[in-house]
Amino acid sequence: MPRQVKDARLDTREKRKKLERRREPHWRKLDRGSHLGYRKGAEGGYWVVRRRTEEGRYQFHSLGNADDGARDADGTEILDFYQAQDQARGWLVQQALPVTEQEDDAYTVKAALADYMSWYETHGKGAATHQYSVDAFINPDLGHIELFALTAKQIRDWHKELAEKPPRVRRSNGSSEVRYRDTSDDPDAERKRRASANRVLAVLKAALNHAWHEGKVASDDPWRRVKPFRNVDAPRVRYLTQAECVRLVNTCPHDLRALVQAALSTGCRFGEITALRVSDFNADSGTLLISESKSGKSRHVVLTDKGQKFFASTTAGRPGNETLFRQVNGEPWKKGFQRRPLIAACERAGISPALPFHGLRHTYCSHLVMARIPLEVIAKNLGHSDTRMVEKHYGHMAPSYVADTIRAAAPDLGVIEQSNVAELGRASA
Repeated sequence: MPRQVKDARLDTREKRKKLERRREPHWRKLDRGSHLGYRKGAEGGYWVVRRRTEEGRYQFHSLGNADDGARDADGTEILDFYQAQDQARGWLVQQALPVTEQEDDAYTVKAALADYMSWYETHGKGAATHQYSVDAFINPDLGHIELFALTAKQIRDWHKELAEKPPRVRRSNGSSEVRYRDTSDDPDAERKRRASANRVLAVLKAALNHAWHEGKVASDDPWRRVKPFRNVDAPRVRYLTQAECVRLVNTCPHDLRALVQAALSTGCRFGEITALRVSDFNADSGTLLISESKSGKSRHVVLTDKGQKFFASTTAGRPGNETLFRQVNGEPWKKGFQRRPLIAACERAGISPALPFHGLRHTYCSHLVMARIPLEVIAKNLGHSDTRMVEKHYGHMAPSYVADTIRAAAPDLGVIEQSNVAELGRASA
């Protein structure tokens, strides 16, 4: 049995506590080309082992949590320094066996994505959209790669190729054929595809970071060095004029009309509106409670006088636990159900191209900005923690907002003396 090594920095809790937190683990040599590593976290660290392969690259394996703080070593999930050595050596022996005798414990990108989605389903929003990105765009190209072998170049090449592919056409029920949309007449197609590729990249990075935080890989360097495409997030925001809003509402069928009116009165997202219950409207305060938001935090939306009248009439005489908006057949609205009716309503209203439902949120915000309502007030009503998103999308609509605010509210420090000399007009050249 190999002789256990000692290390003045890693062998006790007190010594490990003094180590700096960093991305790269603190390594201790076990043998030629193999090392035991300790990576310090916010609430304790964990052990990893690495070995240099014949190709000259390192292969990593997570061993378990370190016996830091109040955690006592149990020899399985929580290890002291010497137990970590034993497990590391056992893994190194396993890796030296012929491939047919090795255990199938390779941790791949696909496995990392599966672990992340299992976590995300209970901690995040929009799991179905993430899962579609995983199944359609990530796993087919990167899923087979072991996480320790994944390189920045592989991710960059995949990201670039993804941005060059045309957008997919939604499949009909039961169809397995993948078809692509013709975008030859769309001057904004390249920006849209790059923006779409960035969103998929964000899903991949989130999954890989989750694996890194769980100790499945020793370093996050390969994907941390891959940057998204710049300046592709969104074009200039498109919104409806007041006249277009009236025409759209008048051409909507009754059930869709209520959704459109709610969106134009609140700036809420489709999912937030369709999740509303009658009791979420508070007539006394003139507000609407949004319990389920994109950020996971609830908020109260302040309604205008007309907005209050709309919700008062919509909720009148109805039980508080009833879903506020339903389709004409009595069924609840689900994601995507509004798309085709809204396109048809836009066509009847002479609005071309058709505005997606989220464009109603942009319309609400745009008119508030142009009415010179402070950006921080708008951001709070929309559910943003600060004004960055509002400034990014709508700041150009209020170029005088900063100047007007400073001139109206800045104090007079009394350092400029009043002069009775009138300024003469500038002489023309």
